[in-house]
This record gives sequence, C-alpha cells and structure tokens, in this order.
Amino acid sequence: MTEPDPKPEQESESESEVQPSEQKSESGVQPTAASRVSEVARGESAEATAEAKESVHEFMAEAAVQNEAANEAVSAGGEENGTGVGIGIGTGISADDSGSAPFIAFEHVHKSFGDLVVLKDVSFSVLPGDTLCILGRSGVGKSVALQILMGFLRADAGRVMVAAEDICGFTEKQLQAIRRKVTMVFQNGALFDSITVGENVAFPLRERHDLAEDQIQKIVTGMLDMVGVSNMENVLPSDLSTGMKRSVAIARALASQPEAVLYDEPTTMVDPLMGHLLGSLIALLKTQLHLTSIVVTHDMRLARKLADSVVFLHQGEVRFFGTVEEMDRSDDPVLQEFLSLDALVLPA
Repeated sequence: MTEPDPKPEQESESESEVQPSEQKSESGVQPTAASRVSEVARGESAEATAEAKESVHEFMAEAAVQNEAANEAVSAGGEENGTGVGIGIGTGISADDSGSAPFIAFEHVHKSFGDLVVLKDVSFSVLPGDTLCILGRSGVGKSVALQILMGFLRADAGRVMVAAEDICGFTEKQLQAIRRKVTMVFQNGALFDSITVGENVAFPLRERHDLAEDQIQKIVTGMLDMVGVSNMENVLPSDLSTGMKRSVAIARALASQPEAVLYDEPTTMVDPLMGHLLGSLIALLKTQLHLTSIVVTHDMRLARKLADSVVFLHQGEVRFFGTVEEMDRSDDPVLQEFLSLDALVLPA
C-alpha cells in the first residue's frame, strides 16, 4: 500500500514560513524592527519640527504686532508734543521731517571715568523701526554708549531717551521695565555657562509665567532653527563657536519679545561666512519684527548692509551723524581716513 504524499502538508508549512516575506517593502527588502522604529522616529521628528516652526511663527507674529503698535505710539507722541525734532541736538539733523519722536536718543551726553573722558557732548537718535550703526575705532566709547542706554552705566550729564522716556533719573526698578522693552546682545554672548543652549533661550520665556512648558520647548526649538543653530538644545555654551554663541544670544534676546535690540560688535572674531549670516539675520529681524536696532561695529560692510543712519565717534565725540549716502559724501578728514583704511583692510 502506497503511503500518502506528505507534500501538501509541507507546502502548508512552507507557506506559513514565508508569510512574513509578504511584508517586504516595495524595494524588495524586508524592513527590520529597527528600521520601522527609525521611520516612526523620523515621522515624529518631522512633525515636531513643523509644530516648532508654527509655534515660533505665531510667537514672532505676536511680537511684530506689539512692536508696530509701540512704534506708532512713540511716533505719535513726537507729533503731539513736538519732541521729534532736535533729539540729535548739536548734529544739525532733525529726527524726522514729519516730527516723529525717536525711539532712542542721546542729547549732549557726557561720560568720564576719573580723568578719562569717554563721551563728550554726544548726540544722536534713531527712529522707531530703524537701525543705527555706531562706527569708530576701538576705545572711542561705542560700547559705553550701549551700556548707558541699558542703564548699566549712568551719564554724567545730558539726556538719555529710551522708548521715548528720559531714563537718567530712573530707579533700578524703572530700568528693569525699560530692559523688558530693550535688550542687548553682548559681544561675548553673555550666555549662562552652567545651563544648556535650550535652557538659555527658555529663560526669558519662563520669566513670563504665561506659557506652558510644551509651548516653551516648541518656541525654543523653532527659535534655534530660525537663527541657524538647530539641534543644539542640549549643548553647553562652552562647546559652541563664537558665531554660534552670538546666534544663541540673539535667539535668547528675541525670546523676551523686545521692542529694540542693541548689538555690540556682532561680527567681531567670526569668520566671513558667519558674519554674513549674522548680518542677514539682523536685517531680517528688523523687517519682520519692526525692531528698532543699534549696532556697534567697525565693520563697514555690515554697516552698509544694515544702517538707516550712522553715527561716527572719534575720541569720544560725534564727527558725523547721518545716512550712509551722506557719510560717503562727507569731507570730514577723520571719517574719510577711517573709510579708506576699512576699504584697504576689507577689499570688496
């Protein structure tokens, strides 16, 4: 008697064994568990990035609306009380033909440290939403002027207007309110070294006390991506290059939704490419957020890229205040020497 053919049963087992192979990808390669996890992770990462971009877009749009309203209020104040002309007293340049008040101004400011005169009868102004570049060689008082505007130093004489308020007699509590409107990006970044990049940017967001933690994290991620240092949230500032520290410092400054930003030598000690990127970022933020900006620099390429107006300091005094076009036409010998030396050092 012939034994039954076992083939059908074997085929059944074979079919059972090859069933997983039916799950092969279109490329013909069977996905492993690890690859499937990786695909899910990539999908989640893309979704998180999209959410972060949306969050930072909403955050920046809110800041832009606030800044536009603040700029209009300052301008309207100048038109109503006539303070718009002459906040650049002594320079022969009025703040604006329409009589709009400047957002920031020095009026006959003096500052000395003992016998060392740093600023002598300095006057200049910057209109709401405009960018002023402060030019000059090292040691002429450029950074001191920024510290006076922030209230870190007091002027010996003269008037200092910030957000259309005379801050010369302000208490520390009043100055803190000004610093919520005007922030500063220091030359060294001034980041908190003991906490991560992400925590640095999150710091002013947490100080608001009106944002959920998940919102803060999304804004931080989107902000770092916007300034060109994405995926750096968990890195310590000491592990960053000088240019990256400046980018993070700008992100942290923007996180406080300021009406004005003061930049102290933003392109010093960075490579030309990073300098170009930082300049483009500052220009973009001014346009998108209606920011009033002051940039201290000796980099004429940066100044020509950013400036609505320029003030040139020499030995603590204003040698020139006006537009870039007026600067090029100026016959001041000290200013022209500065421009000539810059052209030799940094050829086009």
